[in-house]
Amino acid sequence: MAQVQGTCAPRFDKVRTLFQSHLDSGLEIGASLTVNLAGETVLDLYGGHSDAARTVPWVRDTLVPVASSTKTVTALAVLLLVDEGTIASVNDKVSQYWPEFAANGKQDVEIRHLLGHTSGVAGWEGPITMAEICDPDSNATARLAAQAPWWEPGTAGGYHAWNYGHLLGEVVRRVTGGTRLKEFVAQRIAGPLGADFQIGLREEDEGRVSEFIAPPPPPPANGGGGGGGCRRALRRARCS
Repeated sequence: MAQVQGTCAPRFDKVRTLFQSHLDSGLEIGASLTVNLAGETVLDLYGGHSDAARTVPWVRDTLVPVASSTKTVTALAVLLLVDEGTIASVNDKVSQYWPEFAANGKQDVEIRHLLGHTSGVAGWEGPITMAEICDPDSNATARLAAQAPWWEPGTAGGYHAWNYGHLLGEVVRRVTGGTRLKEFVAQRIAGPLGADFQIGLREEDEGRVSEFIAPPPPPPANGGGGGGGCRRALRRARCS
């Protein structure tokens, strides 16, 4: 049986007990949990396993793959540039820093529209492969700059599920003179904070990454296939 490791202030013993119960029941295969109150780390726990077969112990520095949490860090990078004045305001037009983005009716899209998923550029027009999406040297970002918005920017919201980093990352690259988002996060956010966070995994860290185990699909809603909020984006941007 996997035992919880780490430290815990006595007043949080119930949290440690609950953490252990989740591992014992199988609700969690492995996990880490840290709580900091007013600058004091009152709880720093880890335990279980980092693979579905439960053969690799979860250790103190196990890395956890994240999905859309990366959008929060991406937004933080842009807001850091706003805070220091490199980007004057979130109300600035995107095209002020990325002139090509003004094409096809996007001249009034503002930085805040990208941050808030209201730009109308929630995906790609036409088919695009996953390899193209993941390749920073592909034309995926240029395609976003060239296409028309799917709705009048700022009037509606639509989750920028696959291209949030392309849009805001290009703003970061333009205003910093060529620094890519992954490099900016490493140099300006993770590095100064001593945070063990990466956009793009370093080869030397591959051995301490936990297995990404997808959750089971949700049950159909009203007899349908689920995923209604994403259907328009999927129709517009088909990965093949």
